[in-house]
Order: sequence, then C-alpha cells, then structure tokens
Amino acid sequence: MKKNSWIPLVLLFAFSLSSHAQTKKWTLEECVKYALDNNITIKQTELDTQSALIDKKGAIGNFLPSLNANASHSWNIGLNQDITTGLLQNKTTQFTSAGASIGVDIYKGLQNQNTLRKAKLSIIAAQYQLTKMQEDIALNVANAFLQVLFNKENLKVQNEQMGINKKQLTRSQELVDAGTIPRGDLLDIKATLASDNQNVITAENTLLISKLSLSQLLQLEDFENFDVEDGTEIQDENNILAQTPLSIYDKAKENRTELKIAQTNLEIAEKNVAIAKGSFMPTLQGFYNFSSRVAYADRVVGVEPNTANPTSIVGFVEGTNQNVLQPNFSPITGKADPFFDQFSNNKGQSFGAQLSIPIFNGFSAKNNVERSKVNLEKSKIALEQQSLDLQRNVYTAFADAKGALKSHESALVALESRQASYSYSKDKFDVGLMNSFDLNQSQTLLSNAQSEVLRSKYDYIFKIKILEFYFGIPIIKN
Repeated sequence: MKKNSWIPLVLLFAFSLSSHAQTKKWTLEECVKYALDNNITIKQTELDTQSALIDKKGAIGNFLPSLNANASHSWNIGLNQDITTGLLQNKTTQFTSAGASIGVDIYKGLQNQNTLRKAKLSIIAAQYQLTKMQEDIALNVANAFLQVLFNKENLKVQNEQMGINKKQLTRSQELVDAGTIPRGDLLDIKATLASDNQNVITAENTLLISKLSLSQLLQLEDFENFDVEDGTEIQDENNILAQTPLSIYDKAKENRTELKIAQTNLEIAEKNVAIAKGSFMPTLQGFYNFSSRVAYADRVVGVEPNTANPTSIVGFVEGTNQNVLQPNFSPITGKADPFFDQFSNNKGQSFGAQLSIPIFNGFSAKNNVERSKVNLEKSKIALEQQSLDLQRNVYTAFADAKGALKSHESALVALESRQASYSYSKDKFDVGLMNSFDLNQSQTLLSNAQSEVLRSKYDYIFKIKILEFYFGIPIIKN
C-alpha cells in the first residue's frame, strides 16, 4: 500500500459523518423535549422554584433558637481612674469583654406555623407555574413545527407548479411553431413562469424564516442546517371530536394547570390573612445571656505600712482634744490575673422570658389585615375568572376544531374539482381550443386550491392538538 493511502478513506468517512449530521431531521417529540431541556424561560421558572425552596428553609428556621455571640476589646486613653489609688490619671487601659445570647419564640400568634404552611404552598405554586410554562412551550413548539411543515409542502407545490409551466412552455413553443396558437400565448406562459419563479423564492424565504423561528424557540444556533421530519398526516387518533364540549371541560377542570395555580394562590392568600391576624396576638420569647470580661491593668495584691507618712489624724477625743491617729498603709500592686482566670471569675448569666402585648401601632397591623383580605378577594375572583376562561377556551377550541375539519374536507372537494377543471382546460389548450390566459386562470385556481388544502390541513392538526391539550393529552407522550 502506498504511503498515506489511508488519508482519502478518513476524509470520506469524515465527510459521510458531516453529511449525516447535516441531514438529521427532527421529529415533533425531539423538538419538544429539546425545548423543555434548553428553553431560557423554563430555566428562569426553575430558578423561581429554587427560590421557593429557600423560602421554606427560612420558614423552618423561624422555629429554631437564635444564637448570637459578641466580643470586644477596647483601649481607654486619657484621663482614667487608677484602681489602685482611686485617683484620676492620664494613662492607657485595656479591657476585653465577650458574651453570647440565645432567644427562642415560645408563642407568636401562630405566625411561624402559618408562614411555613404558606412557604409549602408557594413551592407547589412554583411547580405548577413551571408545568404551565412547559405546557405553553410545548404548544408553541408544536405550532412552529407545523408551520415549518406547511411551508415545506407549500414550497413543493410552488416547485410543482413551476415544473408544470416549464413543460407547458415547451408544449406552447411546439404549438406556436406548428401555427396552432398565436405567439402571444407563448409570451403569457413565459410571464407566468417568471411569476412562478418569484413564488418559489418567496416560499423558500418563508420556509427559512419558519425554521429560524423554531430553532430560536429550541435555542439552536445552527438553524441553517436545521430541518424537521416530513410525513405528518392529518388524523384524530384519540377521537377527541367524539367527546362533548362539556366532558372536555369537566376533564380540563381536573387537569389544567392554570386552575391549580389559581387555587394555590387562593390558599396562599388565606395564609397571608392568618399571618396578618397573628400580629394582634401577644408574643412570648425566652432568652438566655452569658457575659464575661477581662482587664489588663495592675491589681492590688496587699498593703504595707506607709513609712513616709505612718499615721494620719482621723478625729479628736472629746474633752481633751487629743488627736486620734490611725496607721497609714500603701497598696501593693501586682500584674493582672491570667486571662482565663479573669474570664472565669467575672462571668455572669441571665435568663428569663419576655412578653410583648401589642396595644397600638399606628394602625399598621390592622391595615395589613385589611390589605391581605383585599388580596384574598382578588384571588377568589381570579380563580372564578380562570374557570370561566377555561370554559370559554374549551368550547371555542371544540368549535374551531370541528370548523377546521369541515374546512379541510371542503378544501379537498374543491381541490378535486379544480384538478379536473385544469385537466380539462389543458386538454382544450393542447388542441388550440383555449387560449393561454384562460389556462393560466385555471392553473391559478388549482394552485390556490392546493394551498388551501395545506393551510386547512395544518390548521386542523394544530386545533386538534389544542383540544387534546385541554382534555389532558400531552403534546408528546412520555
């Protein structure tokens, strides 16, 4: 084997892998799953769930004792009292103090309990909100996916029309050469072909934009090589239209996330009222404090006679006026006690309970209660409105799905008639019994009928998906 003869094989293998990667076509299920894993809005909503979990930890922490420690070291510079002489002197003294305190809520108007219950409800609400966001993203992806399919099939129709007109141009040239039709008809065919080319370009651009929209929804960067799988057929595999709007609505009331969110928000509002009412109740707190201190100044360890001034007069004997003397002593100072000895000897403790009874606080507590009651009423109205909106949306979706089915069926009938009409017109044109203008009119009507079939097809598919969505059938099956 020649030297480096393996290089072409490697390049061929790499090229085949690259071609395979570029020709990958995404299914609807793959698009939805990828969007749910990578969509930025969903990631932001997941962070809200994490915040709710942190709030729950904070609510649990309210039941635990609070423990705080403190320590300080100070220098007193200037005029200070000397502890050995009692005199004021300019000197520098140092002191160290330390302490710790523990506090615990014994009773707080059930505010801590209600705050914990509210935190648990907030987690549920955040999870429902995440589910709602995932459902909305899935529905948006399905709509964008079907739009790409529609634009792909529409491009095929436009290319087919241009192909037909190219053949018609060749046939018209033969008829003109044979003297069967006038040259003006040939010019009409050429103008129609130019118009078909513009339609193809427009369809290609529309397809590219729809792929871009879907790829952005999926957070894909390489949208130019992005494509979806063909072959989505129109069908109602779950026979959803056999249901009644009322049965779909009853099912939706059990499954729809927006109702669960509204119900949970109502329960949160009720807890807010209970928390606000708790501020009217007395609070009882237990406490324990510990402290100690250390001084670095010299201390008095004893006394000795004052030889310079051995006695001092403290009074007189009545009648004789004889002086009463007492011996004078001078203090003997030594170094300060060791640090830990002082810390142990100077320690102090206190403990007890503190009762606080709210009497008047500038209407703050009352206003909080009234405000929370207003929010509670808003939550009740929001829940009722969500139920009404859901009922209206279900009945509208059912009517839209049935209307889309009938529209598609009518479009199929119209297409069949337009195909027969065009075939008849083409036969007449080929034998010179119809001019090119009338043939083009017939072809335009056929093209419009084909486009209407495509539009009604994907409109029906999407509206069936919406109806199944309300019935609790997910966009994709797990």
